[in-house]
Amino acid sequence: DEWSGGAMYYLRDGLGAKKNCKWIGKILAVLFCIFTMLASFGIGSMGQVNKIVTNVAAAFDVSALSSIEVFSGVSLYNIILGAVVMALVALITLGGLKRIASVAEKIVPFMVVLFVAGSLVIIGINYDAIIPAFKAIFVNAFKPEAFVGGGIGGVILAMTNGFKRGVFSNEAGLGSSVMVHSSSNVKEPVKQGLWGIFEVFFDTMVVCTMTALIALTSGMINLDTGVVNKDVNDATLISKAFGGVFGQAGEWFIAIAMLMFAFTTVLGWSQYGSKAVEYLFGVKGVKVYKVIFVLMIVSGALMTSSLAWDISDTFNGLMMIPNLIAVLILSPL
Repeated sequence: DEWSGGAMYYLRDGLGAKKNCKWIGKILAVLFCIFTMLASFGIGSMGQVNKIVTNVAAAFDVSALSSIEVFSGVSLYNIILGAVVMALVALITLGGLKRIASVAEKIVPFMVVLFVAGSLVIIGINYDAIIPAFKAIFVNAFKPEAFVGGGIGGVILAMTNGFKRGVFSNEAGLGSSVMVHSSSNVKEPVKQGLWGIFEVFFDTMVVCTMTALIALTSGMINLDTGVVNKDVNDATLISKAFGGVFGQAGEWFIAIAMLMFAFTTVLGWSQYGSKAVEYLFGVKGVKVYKVIFVLMIVSGALMTSSLAWDISDTFNGLMMIPNLIAVLILSPL
């Protein structure tokens, strides 16, 4: 047996307990669950698998497979990698939360420690570029040309991309991690809530800042113009930075780390979607959902990176709306 929790419950029971809000709470709870299901296919499946396939294919290229184009822009290698990920996810997700947790708790901490250690080495080697990197961040963000040259539309676009990538990174405001925290068998819920706060801080302020410094101190980006070197793209920037210090092994490590982080995210989101389906249709509906979730994984390997991101961002935004309504109204409580 597992505890069940999430935004749908405090929407129904918390917001719904307020005067004249009973039906509003129930409707928002249902909408949240629908949007969570959709988001689990986007941020939890398509977006993650797309990144896994892109990075693994770049680091461990098998020309005999990658040279065979099945249809526009999709190689046989991409399809095979997608099928492998699908098979692994099927084996784990059908085992329930305990198996998901046991896999994640072994993989993630080990990879995080290695990533942080490797990042500190790279930043330490390029220490003389740290101050110029921070200077470039703030100067380019607040110089008058950024507002005048880009206009209001450019500023709004920059803010929008910042919000989207921030949410994708730490999921703050989505109401997603509540479902996992509520599965914890703890006596004091506030302590579990503090872990939730720590996660957002560590992910955003520590890991993302270190990742930015790796990119900006690596010499692969012109700090004055922001232009990336010709032989590097957004998907391979960090792997090339690691490769510049640790050689080919550095690029392999980032590909494997990306695989592990994204893979465990897929497992986590299968649990989020399962809890949403359980709320709407009961436990029996979860089995059907998991089969659909597993089958959708291959689509992430077949689509372009930009399409996978757009789908993920759209569903994230929808999921956030009912959750933040409840968070704001219930914030005094």
